This record gives sequence, structure tokens and C-alpha cells, in this order.
Amino acid sequence: MNDTGSGAAAPRTTALDAVHRALGATMTDFAGWDMPLRYSSERDEHVAVRTRAGLFDLSHMGEITITGGQAGELLDYALVGNLSRLAVGRARYTMLCDASGGILDDLIVYRTGEETYMVVANASNAQTVLDALTERGAGFSAQVRDDRDAYALIAVQGPEAAGILKGLTDADLDGLKYYAGLPGTVAGREALIARTGYTGEDGFELFVSPSDAVAVWEALTEAGKPAGLVPCGLSCRDTLRLEAGMPLYGHELTTRTTPFDAGMGRIVKFEKTANDGAFVGREPLEAAAAQAEKAPPRKLVGLVAEGRRVPRAGYEVVSAADGSVVGEVTSGAPSPTLGKPVAIAYVDPAFAEPGTEGVAVDIRGKHEPYEVVALPFYKRQR
Repeated sequence: MNDTGSGAAAPRTTALDAVHRALGATMTDFAGWDMPLRYSSERDEHVAVRTRAGLFDLSHMGEITITGGQAGELLDYALVGNLSRLAVGRARYTMLCDASGGILDDLIVYRTGEETYMVVANASNAQTVLDALTERGAGFSAQVRDDRDAYALIAVQGPEAAGILKGLTDADLDGLKYYAGLPGTVAGREALIARTGYTGEDGFELFVSPSDAVAVWEALTEAGKPAGLVPCGLSCRDTLRLEAGMPLYGHELTTRTTPFDAGMGRIVKFEKTANDGAFVGREPLEAAAAQAEKAPPRKLVGLVAEGRRVPRAGYEVVSAADGSVVGEVTSGAPSPTLGKPVAIAYVDPAFAEPGTEGVAVDIRGKHEPYEVVALPFYKRQR
């Protein structure tokens, strides 16, 4: 890593950096990585994923491998899920919580072998996750390995994704279920092929060697031309996940929230049998579960604008009747699919029921009316 000369380290680059620059991408520093924000119009890229297919470089994500006879038991103790029960070849969405139940990161865990798992962390939290798994692994017959430099991650997402990938792989895509992954080849290069994504569309995430990343990207680009595949940046990935109601760490999920606050208590598995049911944060999470059942302090909802002004994270949600603060926006953006601004927000339970009237967002001093709706804003037709 090179020093900028100002005392700050230069952002890391992915194996596809030269490709992005040749395509004219607008680059941005994201979690210490120089990443493509957009290539052309973020709206056009968003629409391409919804209607055709988009190609993403996600190599900033953090891969951590857990191996050994007690790898599953370590993850059962370290995370809120019941990972030892995960079948080989399947994946599961889960979370890493601190001792008070606050969320340190949301993760996807792939079981790649009887005694091997791969944990994929958000780029900004990868070191935190690595450190926590290493610390929590003490006493277990398992090894925690930092594999962040071992992979490049390329995603192809959208209704045409399967058709594009089929001609390039030896994997049985028709038999590959959602949240499953299997080893195979893509354009003759070895890959872990996972049917996962963060867009609300069908799609695949391809874990490949950094040395193979350019060849795989170029093969997908060529194969995708007839289907209208386009390269896509982080900006449209955010609006895609927002429409799909998918939480973003640092917005809907923080150390100040538990999975139950975020309406995701279903991923917390209290019925674990490994480690006598013990896992980090269990007691506070049991209390959070009871509180959520009895009287949750706030609920996560969707908001759809009646006007054109766009809400942003941190804006106050208010009662239109008296201007009192009843919540806070966590994410907001124009929705290309709905054709109007949308937001995700934590609001008081009295204002959380879909169809509730009299809700507004304070946008620079003006109370803009919003409709409360159930999440997600968009759900693909399967």
C-alpha cells in the first residue's frame, strides 16, 4: 500500500481497477478501497439490473475462512445463527453481535466443506469481524484465516443473469438454489459460484482468484452483450438494495441496534445445541426479543414520498399534526422503479402501520408528506 505523502494511506485497488478506468468509471474511496461509483447514469444502470443484467466488482468485501473439526461450533458461538446445521453447499445470512446484542456486522456464511466455512463481511467491518472471530475462536479446534487477498468477487445480477452465465460455466445453474454455492469454472477459471446478491434480483456472485478476475469479467461482458448487460457501480447497488428493503450496515444496522430492532429477529437462533446453547450476546438478545414482542421502542418501515424531495439518512420523521419527532430516516433515495423518492426509517410503533396518515419528513425545515408502507418497496416476480 502506497502512502499519499499526507500521512493517509492511498485506497486499495481491486484486480479490475484498470478495467474500470478504461470504461470511464467515476471512482470513489469506499471503506479504504478505490471503487467504481458509476460508469454512466446510475439510473440507467439500476434499470438495466431490473430489466436485463448488470455486472459488479465487489472485491472490496472481506472473505474469512474457518476450518477444523469445531468450525461449526465456533461460528455457532460467535454469530447469532445456527451455522453448524448448515448443509455443505448452502449459504446463510447472519449477524455478528457484541456482548450487549448490538450489531457489529451482517454477514453471509457459506459452508464449502464438512469442516470449512467462508464468512463474507462488509468491507468497512472486515477487520472487526476477523478480530472477533479470532478472539471468539480461542478454545475451539478450528482455525480462522484471513483470505481477503485470495479472492476477487464479481457479481452478475438481473433477470438475464442465469442465461448469460450458463454459456460460460460447467455448473448446474438450474439446480443451484437461492443462497447456495458450489465450486465450478467460469470461462475456464475456477470459481465458487453462489446464487446470492444484494439487488433484489436473481443473480450470482463469483469468487475467483484475483489473477483470473479480468478474464472472467471480460468473458461475462462479451457473453452479456446480446442480453444488454452493463457494468454497474456502487451507486445503483445502493438504490437496488433500498428498493428491495435490504438493510445496510451503518444505516439500518449499527451497534446501537439489535436484530430485533431491525425486524430481523428471525435470524437469531436461540435453539442452538452446540456449546450448550451459549453464544455471544445471548442474554441481551433474549431481552430484546421479549421487548420486541411486548412493546418495541421503534419499528423499521418504508416511506414513499407524495412529492419530489428526497430524504436522506439522519432526517427526522415527524407527525404532520404537531411536528413532533416520531422517527428518523436511515436510508433514502429516488426510486427509479417507483418513480418517486423512498426511504427506510425507524418510527414509533403508533406510526408504523402501513397506510398510517399524518407522517412527514423534515427536509431542510419543510415537512414533506410521506406514506408509510411495508417493506420491501419492490419484489421481483419469481
